[in-house]
Amino acid sequence: MPAVNAEVAVLIVGGGPVGLTARALLERWGVRASLVEKHSGLSPFPRARLVNVRSMEIYRPLGLADTITADAFAPEYGRIRFRDTLHDRDFATAPMAGVNAPVPESPAIGVVTSQDRLEPTLLAAADAPVRFGVELIDLAEEADSVVALLVDHRRGAETRVRARYVLAADGANSTARQRLGIGTTGPGAMGDFTTVLFDADLSRWCAHQPAGVYFTAHGMFAPLYPERGWAWFVPTPEDAARADWSGLVQRALGPGAPVRAEVSRVQHWVMNAFVAEWFRHGRILLTGDAAHAVPIVGGLGMNTGIADVHNLCWKLAGVLHGWAEPGLLDTYETERHPVAHRTLRQAVANTRLMLDVQNRRREQLRTGEAASARVELPWSDRYFAQLGLVLGTTYHSDAVLTDHTAPPEPSDTGTDYVPTAKPGHRMPHLWLTPDRSTLDAVGEWFTLLTPDPAHWERHLTAAWPLRIEPLPDQHADLCDLGPHGALLIRPDGHIGARWRERPPNDSTLLRALTTITSGRRHR
Repeated sequence: MPAVNAEVAVLIVGGGPVGLTARALLERWGVRASLVEKHSGLSPFPRARLVNVRSMEIYRPLGLADTITADAFAPEYGRIRFRDTLHDRDFATAPMAGVNAPVPESPAIGVVTSQDRLEPTLLAAADAPVRFGVELIDLAEEADSVVALLVDHRRGAETRVRARYVLAADGANSTARQRLGIGTTGPGAMGDFTTVLFDADLSRWCAHQPAGVYFTAHGMFAPLYPERGWAWFVPTPEDAARADWSGLVQRALGPGAPVRAEVSRVQHWVMNAFVAEWFRHGRILLTGDAAHAVPIVGGLGMNTGIADVHNLCWKLAGVLHGWAEPGLLDTYETERHPVAHRTLRQAVANTRLMLDVQNRRREQLRTGEAASARVELPWSDRYFAQLGLVLGTTYHSDAVLTDHTAPPEPSDTGTDYVPTAKPGHRMPHLWLTPDRSTLDAVGEWFTLLTPDPAHWERHLTAAWPLRIEPLPDQHADLCDLGPHGALLIRPDGHIGARWRERPPNDSTLLRALTTITSGRRHR
């Protein structure tokens, strides 16, 4: 085999939001990573539009939430509106829960933004090397590493990088997934679509009724940036190469919108819907769209990928630093694969709900009822809520120690969230101080939350990164803890173990950490 040009602990393939988030997380957890991206720079295209409340919780300890919010739309844009044309009145509207206003279940609030505004913030969040214009060509797995064959399109040169692990965040057409022969399940390609970026003064119809998305009978419109710009999402027409995009946008805006639309960019893309059969192949791990491609309706795709790497990166750090066994990485697929399938089902449901509203409205227009009739939203005010999916995600794996209380089965609709401190669930948001949440106590360490820190301090062990935090007495009942009980929180904010009362013996905490970080139950 030709010589290896460089060695790195983790090679990240793909420089979108998921890969860049992984790079920032790994650096925070002390892991040397390198990222390669086949395109020549960050995406100039807006693409993903929503950073949901869970993603903002993940960005909060990275110190990124305020910067992301400053570049995003104001909360009142966290709403969808249905109109016949963009200049007509709403015939239906709904807020995006956790975006248009704070929710009591979280210290964070989601935002409407554009991917090309998000990515520079993520790029600046870490110092790990990034090489643009470098594409993954092939992978060769060895006993204790992976050798990646890369081509530098700027220099026309091939290089080989040896990595302890490869994190593939290289999109729905993932080279890594294809080279590994990993299949997918799900509907697959759901159609060809086009995004048209244009500039026009639409304030007359939108400034006083802001929204992150306007659904119309002629396509979906979305404001790009707080200062200017629009995007039009539409099924790709026949003979798209010859299309008069300025004229098509003009007609889609409707005859009541006498404004000039100046088109700046057009991108054609395929709406994919699938989940990879496996998320792990030896030392190669799939994340983001490489692991699951989710339709855009509902804004779930990018956010699911961000949650993927939040689950994965602490486990990689533990294995590479020696306080976790390689078997812990098996729990990444065990925990995230069911989430991907539920997310795909929810995205498909969102699409059907959207089409239901549009179809009923078209029928009203056809029969002449539109002037007086209303369209009742089939989801009431819960579309885009999905808090049960994004905050209520529950993990069942060998990295979670059950306390023999049966958790409720997750809802496929993803709208209902009931906070609980049962193992496997995200730690509920509770205020430790007026400005510090239980989620702020989570970091690149395990956190033991307890009403009785002094009792648990004698159980501390130096073998794992661990901090003890006092839990105010008023929260003990909410967490189903006695005066000497404790919650063991994993670095990703999910509860790894719970003891309602004092531990049965001095080795309880040691055995729990050993079990969680080995990825297998000791029987």
